[in-house]
Amino acid sequence: MGETRRLGNPPIELNLRRSARARRLSLRVSQLDGRITLTLPKGVPEREGIDFALEREAWLRGHLAGLTDDRHPVPGGTVPFEGVDLPIVAARVRSPRLEGGQLLVPPDPDRAPVRIGAFLKLAARDRLTEACDRHAAAIGRRYGRITLRDTRSRWGSCSSNGDLMFSWRLIMAPPRILDYVAAHEVAHLVEMNHGPRFWKLTERLFPDHKPARAWLREHGTELHRVRFDG
Repeated sequence: MGETRRLGNPPIELNLRRSARARRLSLRVSQLDGRITLTLPKGVPEREGIDFALEREAWLRGHLAGLTDDRHPVPGGTVPFEGVDLPIVAARVRSPRLEGGQLLVPPDPDRAPVRIGAFLKLAARDRLTEACDRHAAAIGRRYGRITLRDTRSRWGSCSSNGDLMFSWRLIMAPPRILDYVAAHEVAHLVEMNHGPRFWKLTERLFPDHKPARAWLREHGTELHRVRFDG
């Protein structure tokens, strides 16, 4: 539907979505930006949906109150890098660099988030390229090109022609998590599905992958709360 409604006082915004596949009314609060979506099955009156949301207003406000604020990486703060919160220190450097367990950045706080984001993207490409090369060699396959994006719906993908796409935010997760996603997508070079043979191959490339999948479900939204747009 693409429509919005305001609920309660102070008002909170509901985004209405009509779905032919939905079997019941549902409410979802995005852990990334607090966006509230009310899904209505086909034929259910809007008023019924609004009443449904009103009955759960306290629950909605509780979820919104529990959302943590976005993080902006600036000197004096920290930024996650390979599973560790790196202290960010202003220094006489031309571009961000790792030194002594710290991330040194030029002394310009306004541009620090953008510069740090660029540093992370370069590091992500290096780590992901190494991981994909290693996993692809293990199964005797070649991939096309690697593309990095800032995706929210998925951590990686493999196209039908063998191109791989990854979220560069994986560099902020522990190295084992990045390695699992690389193995997962490389396995799709052989099995373009999530059937038993795919998971068997993934297990061969990355034994005991379930904890890594669980980590992404539990902590993935935290990586998206780090903002690099200044």
